[in-house]
Amino acid sequence: MGEMARASLARGGRVVGVIPKMLVERKLALRTATELIVTADMHERKATMARRADAFIALPGGFGTFEEIAEAIAFRQLDLHAKPCVLVNTNDYYAPLIEQFERAFRLHFAREAHRRTYAVARSALEALELVEREIRGG
Repeated sequence: MGEMARASLARGGRVVGVIPKMLVERKLALRTATELIVTADMHERKATMARRADAFIALPGGFGTFEEIAEAIAFRQLDLHAKPCVLVNTNDYYAPLIEQFERAFRLHFAREAHRRTYAVARSALEALELVEREIRGG
């Protein structure tokens, strides 16, 4: 996340960092962010990001990324939000996770109607196009 934020700032982009106090204390905060929001803990961090987000896009990442996108998809399934959720499947990074989702559909652990709770993109640009299209209703 840090590399992406720094690259965005270097190109004149706006970066909002949302970080729990414990990570600030570990000196992991990007102090050059356009806006830096410090939260009490990880739960408050996720709630803050969810409130402020127009969409949820998961680039390849680790356990935190898996957990955050799974929560966003599950909350959409429960109609707690209607924001787009997109997995950016660069170099088939998310192929095993997507296959697990497909397995859940095949074995009837997930309803077919919930296929639309997430989308898969091959690139970040395609993810943005998917989000834009969904937000516009097309």
